[in-house]
Amino acid sequence: MNGRLLPWTGADGKPYYLLGDGEGHVSRLADQIESLHLGMADGLLEHAAALLAEHHVARDELRYLATRLTESLRDVKRVAESRGARLPCDPLG
Repeated sequence: MNGRLLPWTGADGKPYYLLGDGEGHVSRLADQIESLHLGMADGLLEHAAALLAEHHVARDELRYLATRLTESLRDVKRVAESRGARLPCDPLG
């Protein structure tokens, strides 16, 4: 599939792609959401480091942290795939 992989999926979990020049409203919205995902990942990593530095962490806290980290990793992976697919391809490289 040619086109930009968007940072969200449909209700059925299938990927959405955007066709076009990357200059329209949906493309700008996707850029904003990607930035939001990356910023949230930074904050979550800081929270995880602080929580894991504590000597006594409740199991429920660890489960919650693992769930949020999993969601964040999925979002960041999607951003990386989308951005990587848009890099220029050097046939000699």
